[in-house]
Formats: sequence, structure tokens, C-alpha cells
Amino acid sequence: MAETRNLLRGETGDWEVVIGMEVHAQVTSNSKLFSGAPATYGAGPNENVSLVDAAMPGMLPVINAYCVEQAVRTGLGLNAKINLWSRFDRKNYFYPDLPQGYQISQYEFPIVGEGTIEVELDAERTIEVGIERLHLEQDAGKSIHDLAPRESYVDLNRSGVALMEIVSKPHMRSAEEASAYFSKLRTILRYLGTCDGNMDQGSMRADVNVSVCRAGNYAKFLESGDFSHLGTRTETKNVNSIRFVRQVVDYEARRQIQVLEAGGSIDQETRLFDVKSGETRTMRSKEDAHDYRYFPDPDLLPLTITQEAVDNIRAELPELPDAKKHRFVGVYGLSAYDASVLVMDKDKADYFERVAGGRDGKLASSWVTTELFGLLNKTNTNILESPVTADQLGALIDLIQDQTISGKIAKQVFELMLTEDAGKDPKDIVEARGLKQVTDTGALEAAADKIIAENPEQVAKVKDKPKALGWFVGQVMKETGGKANPQAVNAILKQKLGLE
Repeated sequence: MAETRNLLRGETGDWEVVIGMEVHAQVTSNSKLFSGAPATYGAGPNENVSLVDAAMPGMLPVINAYCVEQAVRTGLGLNAKINLWSRFDRKNYFYPDLPQGYQISQYEFPIVGEGTIEVELDAERTIEVGIERLHLEQDAGKSIHDLAPRESYVDLNRSGVALMEIVSKPHMRSAEEASAYFSKLRTILRYLGTCDGNMDQGSMRADVNVSVCRAGNYAKFLESGDFSHLGTRTETKNVNSIRFVRQVVDYEARRQIQVLEAGGSIDQETRLFDVKSGETRTMRSKEDAHDYRYFPDPDLLPLTITQEAVDNIRAELPELPDAKKHRFVGVYGLSAYDASVLVMDKDKADYFERVAGGRDGKLASSWVTTELFGLLNKTNTNILESPVTADQLGALIDLIQDQTISGKIAKQVFELMLTEDAGKDPKDIVEARGLKQVTDTGALEAAADKIIAENPEQVAKVKDKPKALGWFVGQVMKETGGKANPQAVNAILKQKLGLE
């Protein structure tokens, strides 16, 4: 890990930015962590609330075993240590949407310990981000303040929903790295099926911790483990977008540098992000662990898992993004970066594999990532709703590979598949519209002879400048209505012009 990467220049010298992240990921489960109430999104206010969730007297929590399995599955996907013994604690604080007056969480003994994930930034750069821990906890309810001018309402549907809090180490050094980490983590969770990653529904959100320190101090932290070298951090709560993570880091780093260079100090505090202004603002002073008065939950026994159960879960893990990327590189001959682009979304990776089956992998990748993804981005369409199926795109690539059509004509056919000939087989479109590539050497030679005869000056020029051959190729293509096979045209022209 580079020790002084991504320096920010201030008026008084260079600064380093240090970022850690606490990601709250809602566990994919039919019911809540300690009750049988539904954990579905979109129900009416207080429809998914049991007596346990509402903290009625005498109600006791009962652990949801499936949520535990999901946490273990996630830990394995993060290359992390699974703790066979863990414990639930009470985190005490008071708020209207927390009916118990405490949150059941894990503090000293989490279910998942240290791990690491690999994060690709671009074709050249990859970083590793350490995972400090993953613990299970129940979500709070939701306070609603905008339904009436003088009243607030409480919806407890979310109360008791299972969350995984995934805490990173302070290994990210820029807004780019932080947003890439958040994106990669979301991808892993979706592959595992342990969180749907629907940030617009609140099922995945990040608390972003940012601090700045003088250039060189991060190296001192790495050597000593002393966090004081990193400066005072702020925590910006509930950031629910990859783009917003980037904006939070950019704004907060610059704000802290300006404060420090003006002779001020950074308060350890919790902040909120204003999406309209792109700025963070103070919410409250940051609590320390002792402020929550943690103690073991007396209603829950320690959580014990057998190694056999962990091994069984490991055996059922799906192919994860990094493994899929390496396979795409080896099987389809893709670059590491192109493969990483494809595997970032499981549905897109599955689409590509169907297109590439039995075909040129690089050609399939080019069509999927450039033509198809370009179309989907332009129309804001999900891959599952693509107007061109994987089988149709594969059939189009077949026509290119067997030289029925050229790449240029294929783009024309692709456009027709989206408009006038939607739903039709590409082969039928080519036949009906007479778009077959001209491969008849006699016809191509006749077209070449005509162009050569009509342009003696260009013929003389190409003798001295062989690159001028491209002009002749273009003219022959024009003469044949763009249907000539470019490779055949090149070969014929080189022979006739004496360039071989």
C-alpha cells in the first residue's frame, strides 16, 4: 500500500486524506433478526411490527438462524475470520424510534473478524482494503418529520430488521478509493445474496469517517498503529449513494484542511450530508463506546457456531467477483480491467457469458460493454430489461464471425434490432434487407479496377505513400454500398497496386 498517495495541496503544504467506512447492510431475510415479523420493504406504516419489535412488556427476542447464516456467508465472501463464539450486547440510547431504549448489537465479540477485499480503481491500479469486523445488529425504526408542521411520526416497520455492520480499516486515501470500495462491497453482497444493495430503499448505507493529516503521518501510523497520527475524524451518517460517498470525502477533506490551516481544530462529531448543496453539516458530537453503556444482553445466550456449519456454508458459496474476473481473463482472453467491468454486476456478467458462449470472447466483450451497455446507460435501462436478448446479440456476432456481415453493417443491424425490426432474428434482418457482405472476388476486383482506372493521380501517390491505400479501400467500400469485405478489399488492392 502506497504511503503518500493522493496528496491534497493546501496553502501551507501537503495533506493526506484517510477514510474508513462503516457500512450498514440489511440482511436479505423474510423475517427480522429477533422476531417473526416480515422484513419486506414498502408496507404501510407500522404494518410489519410484532410485539417484540414494539418492545411490549414481557416480550423476549429469539435469534433468526438464517440471519446468522447470512452473516457467516458474508464473512466468508470478505475473506474474513468467522468467530465460532460471539455475543450480543445492549447499546443504550434513547430516541422515539427505538422503543426498547437500547439496540441489540455486538460490541466486543462480533460474529466476523478481520478480512480483506481487493478493489480495482482502473486498468492500472488496484488496492486492498482491510475489514476490521462484521457484526449483527437490529435496525431502529424511522422518525418522520415532514407530514405535519408541529408533529413527528414514528414508523416501526424497520425496527428489528437484521443489519450487518461492516467496518473497514482506515485504508482508503481518496474519494475515488472510498467510492470504489463501497461499490465493490455492494457487488460482493449481491453475488452472495446476503443484501440486495438497493440503496434507494435504505438497505445499504454508509457512515463515512474522514480525517486529514500532514504528508508522511500516515506512514507513521502504519509503523506504530497510533491513530493520533491520522488527525481527528468526523463521521458523516447514512450516505446512500456511491456518488454521494465521493462527494462527502471531497467536501469534508477540503473543509478540514481549511479549518486547520486557519488555526482551528477539528471536532470529533457526527455530520449529515446535504445532497442539494453537496455539503456536510454538524448533527451532534460523536459518542464514544462508553457513552452507550454497552453490556451483555441478559435475554440472549452467547451465539455459538460449529466449524462444520461454517464449512457447509463455504461449500455452497457462489462464484464471487474476483474468481469470476480471473476466469473471464483465462477463458475468454479479456484484459483484467474489461473483466472487472463485466463482473461488477452479476446480471451483466451472466448476460456476457451467454453471449460469449462458443464465440470470440473479446469480440463479445466489445459488443456487450460498448454497444449494449452504451444503449442501456443512454436509456437508463436495467440489463434484465434489455431490448436485445443475449441470444439475439450472440446471433449478430455469429454473422460477423462467419463474415456474412462486416462490423460496420452489424452496427446498422443492431440499430434495426432496437427500432423497426425489434424482436427479429439478426439473420432474418440481414436477408430481408440485403445487407450481406460482398465476398465475391470477381465483383470486388471489378470495383477495384474501376477506382484505380479513374484515379491515376492517387495511384501514383500510393506508390510513395502506402498509407494512402486507405483512400482506395474507402472508395471501393463506397462503390459496393459498404457491403464489401474490408479484408478482401485490402488484399485485392495491395495486389493490384503492387504493394505486396
